[in-house]
Amino acid sequence: MSKRGERTKKNSRSADVIDEGGRVTGYYAEGEPIRDTKAPEGPIEDRWEKRKFGAKLVNPANKRKLHVIVVGTGLAGGSAAATLGELGYNVTSFCYQDSPRRAHSIAAQGGINAAKNYRGDGDSIYRLFYDTVKGGDFRARESNVYRLAQVSVNIIDQAVAQGVPFAREYGGLLDTRSFGGAQVSRTFYARGQTGQQLLLGAYQALERQIAAGTVKMNTRHEMLELIVSDGRARGVIVRDMVTGEIERHTADAVVLATGGYGNVFFLSTNAKGCNTTAIWRAHRRGAMFANPCYTQIHPTCIPVSGDYQSKLTLMSESLRNDGRVWVPLKAGDDRPVAEIPEDERDYYLERIYPAFGNLVPRDIASRAAKNVCDEGRGVGPGGLGVYLDFADAIRRLGRDAVEKKYGNLFEMYERITGEDPYTQPMRIYPAVHYTMGGLWVDYDLQSTIPGLFVVGEANFSDHGANRLGASALMQGLADGYFVLPTTIGDYLANGPYGEVDEEAAAEAETAVRTKIEKLLSVNGTRTADSYHRELGRIMWDYCGMERTEESLRKALERIPELREEFWQNVKVSGQAEELNQALERAGRVADFFDLAELMCVDALHRTESCGGHFRAESQDADGEALRDDENFAYVAAWEYGEQGPILHKEALDYEYVKMSQRSYK
Repeated sequence: MSKRGERTKKNSRSADVIDEGGRVTGYYAEGEPIRDTKAPEGPIEDRWEKRKFGAKLVNPANKRKLHVIVVGTGLAGGSAAATLGELGYNVTSFCYQDSPRRAHSIAAQGGINAAKNYRGDGDSIYRLFYDTVKGGDFRARESNVYRLAQVSVNIIDQAVAQGVPFAREYGGLLDTRSFGGAQVSRTFYARGQTGQQLLLGAYQALERQIAAGTVKMNTRHEMLELIVSDGRARGVIVRDMVTGEIERHTADAVVLATGGYGNVFFLSTNAKGCNTTAIWRAHRRGAMFANPCYTQIHPTCIPVSGDYQSKLTLMSESLRNDGRVWVPLKAGDDRPVAEIPEDERDYYLERIYPAFGNLVPRDIASRAAKNVCDEGRGVGPGGLGVYLDFADAIRRLGRDAVEKKYGNLFEMYERITGEDPYTQPMRIYPAVHYTMGGLWVDYDLQSTIPGLFVVGEANFSDHGANRLGASALMQGLADGYFVLPTTIGDYLANGPYGEVDEEAAAEAETAVRTKIEKLLSVNGTRTADSYHRELGRIMWDYCGMERTEESLRKALERIPELREEFWQNVKVSGQAEELNQALERAGRVADFFDLAELMCVDALHRTESCGGHFRAESQDADGEALRDDENFAYVAAWEYGEQGPILHKEALDYEYVKMSQRSYK
């Protein structure tokens, strides 16, 4: 690991120190640069083949002697555990749900990208690579993204072989549709249930290995600590969520596939159980956290309807294929939809971005919606909404055709809002959906802790500052089915790694027990959920769709204050040795506090705008994100420090794509 840097101002977390590049450095120290040493040199199209050939192999007899722990059973974790089991490794899998198939991947709706070019519309591996790098606002690694585009074509074949029921055209060929940030139709889909169908495919592969005895499944177990022995990740401490028992599990390598941290905002499209605990505890043990401020706000979600809500609902981006986004032309126009004539409607995405129209990337569509609502032209309660109108599509295609494409999504919308989207427009508004940041990994998907691999949304590797729609499923399955099973072998070829140091394992277990005892002993007056809601409000107001130096500094004042109150006044009822959801929530919220602070430090230090990170001080004359490539063309990899975070920079070099100001006009 790189050396820790000297702090800008010793023991200070609030100093106003600005360096020559205009970066605020008072909240953190800067360490030595970090570099990905595993990415091969040479032509980009040959690098993955070169790495696969250069990776050490493990013969079948030796695989049976090696043990891998996989935490998480979504698309990345489920496919990784199934594939590693198929290869002959001994795998122990954990999830906190009562079944692997309840992982949040099941909620993905719209589709999965792949550079198959079945439409003959000009798609290619290079175009998917280019669109992804551009969509991420030139803040992702070229090598990783090109590999993702290459592997995408294999994912579809794998899924079809498993029986995933992708939509098909009349002649029987697989159908595709368009998603944001692309001008080709490369998104394969299963109506509005693509994540569910892909997860069931991975789940049946996983269950096959469970039946074969290569994978041992542990449901209702939550990872609470990482065991690091002799500098290597060697196991996890988990809590049996039914009995409360604390368990140690050791292995030769650990794979984290625990998803993103969007629930730090409290209200998001994520399932309520989604949390940051696994990756945050790994971060505290030495795994660097990359680009935590890169969070994605999805433009098509059902608006907030009241303070009683605990989560938000996504409406698939695929709806923007046929739905047209608009608001009244004049501010304060609260007439019913039917009374607003066509010439008094502003189809603002089509007007501002004629080349891409309603299919601009998510960060751009979200900010545009915020802007028109800020102008007083929003619709619905509080003016926090815009219309997504299918009237033209129904006239053009007929109701039956629209229903075949989007019927389950329309039904879900009507059940939640009581409004019929066939006869009146949907109301939508941006909401937190995905996180591009995550644990730093190299080309092999290995973190800064040897033996700790991170896949799917839990890592930072492929999407830069903004993920394109339908690319999350692509990355999760690419990592789990194809990349990790190859690269982890290179590490395991030097194993088995012997016995785990008893002192290291005991220390990790003691840390878990101490934290649980501390949470139970406070016996205050406020629930963990109430603190989580307040933290989420702070994050949304001050580190949400638009950030400023003032707002971020305000957040960095409020978060420590609220965290201190939490540890003095949180109420956790029940006991440790029983089913205790209050205890589960409290532990997760405690980790969200620490992560929220790092997110704000990262957002404060990055004074440019890029992708989902929009600093109001850094925008062009048209209000678009204005990057600062001279000072910020790097990955911000944060090391945990007791006195504050330590920044390590990984320079981003572009050989195949020229960095330019993004334009979708």
